Amino acid sequence: MATILFYEKPGCQNNTRQKALLEHSGHSVDALNLLEHPWTKEELEEYFGKKPVAECFNVAAPRIKSGEVNPLLFTKEEAITLMIKEPLLIKRPLMKIGSRYFQGFDIDELKKLISLDSIEKSIELGEINSCPHNNNYSCITKEH
Repeated sequence: MATILFYEKPGCQNNTRQKALLEHSGHSVDALNLLEHPWTKEELEEYFGKKPVAECFNVAAPRIKSGEVNPLLFTKEEAITLMIKEPLLIKRPLMKIGSRYFQGFDIDELKKLISLDSIEKSIELGEINSCPHNNNYSCITKEH
C-alpha cells in the first residue's frame, strides 16, 4: 500500500472524507496543513502540472465565490504568486504519492496508481468532491 502526502485544509469535510477513503483502502496518509505550508513556485508547479490555470483554483474560496478573484484572468505565474500569498485559493487536496503529484481528488487518476477498490462500498462518489459549502457557505466559517 502507498504512503500519501496529503495537503488539506484542516476541518474541510471533503478532505476528511477523502483521507478516510484512502485510509479505508489501506493506504497511509500523512496529512499536512495546506494553509500553513511555506509554498514555493516550484512546488506548486509540480502539483498543478499542465492543467489550465483556472482549474487550479479552489472555486469554493470566499474571494472567488464573491467575484473578487476571477480564475480566468490569471496567467499561471500570476496565479501561483497569488496562491502562495493566499493558500485558501488553492484547489485541494494536493497529494504526492511516490514521485507523482496530484491536485484535486480525481478518482480515475488515483485508481491508475493505487488501489481504491473499496470506494463504491464506502463512500458515494458524488460526495467526495462536491463542496458542502455551496449556497453561500464559506471555507472559513460555516455561517451564511
